[in-house]
Amino acid sequence: MAEIVYPQGCRPITDDLGPDELVRRLKALAHTLQGLGQDEGMYQQYIPLAIHLADEFFLTHPSRDVQLLIACCIADVLRVYAPEAPYKDQEQVKTIFLFLINQLQGLRDPKDPAFKRYFYLLENLAYVKSFNMCFELEDCQEIFCALFSLMFKIVNTEHSTKVKSFMLDVLCPLITESDVVSNELLNEILMNLVEPNKREHKHAYSLAKDLIVKTSETLEPFIQTFFNHVLILGKEDKNLLMFSKVFELIYELYQCCPSLLLSVLPQLECKLKSAQFQERLSAVALLARMFSEPGSELAKQYPALWRAFLGRFNDIAVPVRIKCVQYCMHFLVHHPDLRKDITDTLKMRQHDAHEQVRYEVVMAIIATAQKDFQAVAESEDLLHFVRERTLDKKFKIRKEAMSGLAMIYKKFLTESSVPPATEKAVQWIKDKILHGYYMTALEDRLLVERLLNTSLVPYTLPPPVRMKKLYYLMSNVDDNATKAFIELQKHQLAVRRTVAEWVDLHRKPPTPTIQKEMIAKVLHISTKFLPESVKAQEFLNKFSQHMKKAPELLQGMETILNPNVSCEVCVKTTSSVLKKLGQPVMTNLYYNTVKMLLERVSSVMIDHDSLLILVEYVEGAVKGTDTSIAEECGIELKKAAERGLKLLVMLSFVFPAHFLHEDILGRLTSMLEMDDETVAPHILAALTFLGKYRPLIEACPSLFPKLIDLCKAYAEVGTPKQAKNAVRYVLLNIG
Repeated sequence: MAEIVYPQGCRPITDDLGPDELVRRLKALAHTLQGLGQDEGMYQQYIPLAIHLADEFFLTHPSRDVQLLIACCIADVLRVYAPEAPYKDQEQVKTIFLFLINQLQGLRDPKDPAFKRYFYLLENLAYVKSFNMCFELEDCQEIFCALFSLMFKIVNTEHSTKVKSFMLDVLCPLITESDVVSNELLNEILMNLVEPNKREHKHAYSLAKDLIVKTSETLEPFIQTFFNHVLILGKEDKNLLMFSKVFELIYELYQCCPSLLLSVLPQLECKLKSAQFQERLSAVALLARMFSEPGSELAKQYPALWRAFLGRFNDIAVPVRIKCVQYCMHFLVHHPDLRKDITDTLKMRQHDAHEQVRYEVVMAIIATAQKDFQAVAESEDLLHFVRERTLDKKFKIRKEAMSGLAMIYKKFLTESSVPPATEKAVQWIKDKILHGYYMTALEDRLLVERLLNTSLVPYTLPPPVRMKKLYYLMSNVDDNATKAFIELQKHQLAVRRTVAEWVDLHRKPPTPTIQKEMIAKVLHISTKFLPESVKAQEFLNKFSQHMKKAPELLQGMETILNPNVSCEVCVKTTSSVLKKLGQPVMTNLYYNTVKMLLERVSSVMIDHDSLLILVEYVEGAVKGTDTSIAEECGIELKKAAERGLKLLVMLSFVFPAHFLHEDILGRLTSMLEMDDETVAPHILAALTFLGKYRPLIEACPSLFPKLIDLCKAYAEVGTPKQAKNAVRYVLLNIG
């Protein structure tokens, strides 16, 4: 063996030295080697030293510091002698590079005291592309896979941009200067793009993306070959995970480097038409996502693929049709140019034989309205699809359709300017919702009652605005909707009365008679006023026991059912009662049953304050002193007055207690004095209903004489209609 020559100032490195002395000598040698420039025949005398440093004794030394210093020395040897390294034996070269890869693990922790030396090692290997030596080895792909795998494992948030840049400088040439990229190496790179690695190792994901972009030209044919094998030939290598993530990979590659897939995407058409349902579903999920993303031009770039995708809306498999429909919201929101195609496909699917597909159609359109109201508002077709589903045979679909339309109507109420299509739609939406009260199922009636208070006349609005919305509603609905509104109010009144009687029984001594009455009331309420009567009965009995044990709960119910309760107090009390019933979750059936009952009995639309405001609006329209309400309702003043009077008559039947105040009765009397034969019959009819609830001689003795005089006058010289109502009023209030 040739004599080992050491640079000046460096002492021999031998295997009989202790670890500390060995480290001292290696540091001196490493420092000297760092200062050497690239060999131009000047350092031939150090070749035996270079071979000596790669001895197995040093490469497997138990000291971490010794191994690191040896690695730095070898890296400098490779730099100094590049491109002709002194290592010629293939096995030795492989051992050296696997050793260097192992040392690069030290890059994992930038806070490690030795990190600077590990960084120097990385920089040195990147600078002269040392790993390119491995191209001559038969096992080069094995070495590259080990290197790539390590880099993706160790890269982390602590690494600077500079460290990541050198990592790329080491990796990129192994692709760009190679004649072949094996599937194993592709697997090491691509698996960082998909779950779970994408989520769990975000920096590896980022490094892989940067690597792919930098090497895309070289990678393209290898990636295309891989996808050809899978998509066209159906070949798989079960040992490589990327074969099971084909569709995810296509999506991620398209995100980071679309040019890689120019010839791959058209091949997806065969997967859309595959005989295997799972393949069609995966292809549909992928393309739906890619076509529908903001800014995507795919539909224009691949029109044949787009048409093939649209064909899947009519797929024989229900899950495929559902997946297609679920992405429609993204198309409608992000791609106005594709709305016609999507609307045409939804037209077919809203009549789908499978209820879940019809349900998803409604949900897609409503979700679109929530994200981009304009997209739905401008399309009468989309709104009509939802309208048709309000008559679906399945309640869950009717519910979403009605709720969606109500949401659109509420948005119309609260926005200052809306598209013409929305205004046109709103003309039928309010009617359509109220018509739902004619459905035979109790669930439909409960839904309409809820939507009336939350969307048609939102209870959260301040009283002046709320009364305007009520006036607008009742001025613009058709006769059937008006009848439905009246029917709804009558039903709620009946529910309130029955529930009030049931609650009153809790104040009485629990005699057998009272107990029997309570059982009868619970049975009546559960069968007539709530769905799923058996469960409702069980939870009402539970609520009854709850009220007996918690006086504040009973008191809360009495407050809610008090005919004179204000809307604000009713809302707050309802909320506090519900809080005592547990968590408001779907699984808490007890909570949901009582909530349903409270929704039916709570008075959150009309109270004394709001009624006074409404009477003022009606009086302004009747007397012609205020035309603003007619303008807001979009109708003539005369019609506004007539609709307002009819509304007061109906409310006097349902909420008589709120009328029995001097301020309201005074305004009604003032309208009664008007010289207009159409006004008096309505006012007298309202006063008659109030008298049935409580004689006005008791409720408002100061106004009573004046009312009697007016009634006498109408009875003597009024029209037949006026006279008839006047006599009725007198008989009821005087007897």
